[in-house]
Amino acid sequence: MTRTLEHRRRQGFTLIELMVAVAVVSILSAVALPSYRDYVTRGQIPQATSRLAIRQATMERFFQDNRAYDAPGSTGCAAESPDNAYFDFSCSTQTADAYLLVATGKGSMAGFAYTVDQNDVKHTTSVPGGWSLPSPNNCWVTKRGGAC
Repeated sequence: MTRTLEHRRRQGFTLIELMVAVAVVSILSAVALPSYRDYVTRGQIPQATSRLAIRQATMERFFQDNRAYDAPGSTGCAAESPDNAYFDFSCSTQTADAYLLVATGKGSMAGFAYTVDQNDVKHTTSVPGGWSLPSPNNCWVTKRGGAC
């Protein structure tokens, strides 16, 4: 009889063991979840920067052919407006000799904004909370803490 009682005590987990396991899982998820979110965010930023670079090349090609960024019949900044779930693209300035392309975050990327102009001057104009602008602000931030 003592043998079966001893055998029953060894089956299953004690409440302390379950609490320790829950505590360990909680600590691991508290560290892993924010890291995963940053990883996903960093993976979506290149959608803005690469499309800005493509649009910039399109503008420069147009300038080479027409000697102006806003020549008659030009679609200019509106020439490429690819659908993107995370960024909206626009041209806040377009004259014969200047332009400013803008990528503004939306949805899960809200708060991010990047620009590039005809002189290839890149700026990060805004970042969401917890992220920092680069110093000096002459690049597109790609990592938390202002790293480009």
